[in-house]
Amino acid sequence: MEKIRLNIVALTHSVTQSHNYAVVLEEETGRRRLPIVIGGFEAQAIAVAMEEMVPSRPLTHDLFKNALDTFSVSLVEVIINNLVDGVFHARLICELNGDIYEIDSRTSDAIAMAVRCDCPIYTYEFIMATAGVDVDEEDTLVEKAPEEDQPRKKKPSFRDMSLADLNTELDRVISKEDYEKAAIIRDEINRRKQMED
Repeated sequence: MEKIRLNIVALTHSVTQSHNYAVVLEEETGRRRLPIVIGGFEAQAIAVAMEEMVPSRPLTHDLFKNALDTFSVSLVEVIINNLVDGVFHARLICELNGDIYEIDSRTSDAIAMAVRCDCPIYTYEFIMATAGVDVDEEDTLVEKAPEEDQPRKKKPSFRDMSLADLNTELDRVISKEDYEKAAIIRDEINRRKQMED
């Protein structure tokens, strides 16, 4: 079966399930996107790796990657290989001494590992045909609420802080493993740096 390579293009709140998130994958050579609903902790695990944050202690996915590295196991690729009753299934394709091993995984965990190990994510045509959405229909995939509808509790206070204070606060929230707040602070720091350039 021919594999279709996917790239992560968004990690956002889910439209269909209010307390969950959606990771949106897009086929590398096409226009279809594959939205996958995941939980808050799983979204945080993916976001931490995408933002290249370094937690004070290893998260579960970091621990698993460290174990793979320690025993010289390479994560070659991740395959979203099935869709059963609306639930995606995935496999980690690992290599050890030239032998290939397949490990069953939740899709959110597989994506979190792929980001950490910088390996490709694939799926199959039957999954894209069943659950993929054309890019023109993207607004049905993820929440795109107007800016005035977004929560405004945290960001304005960070905008009032100096860059030095932001960096201090970033260190503080990372030490408390509050990665959601850390991502907001990191965005504000990056926004300021772009304004200086």
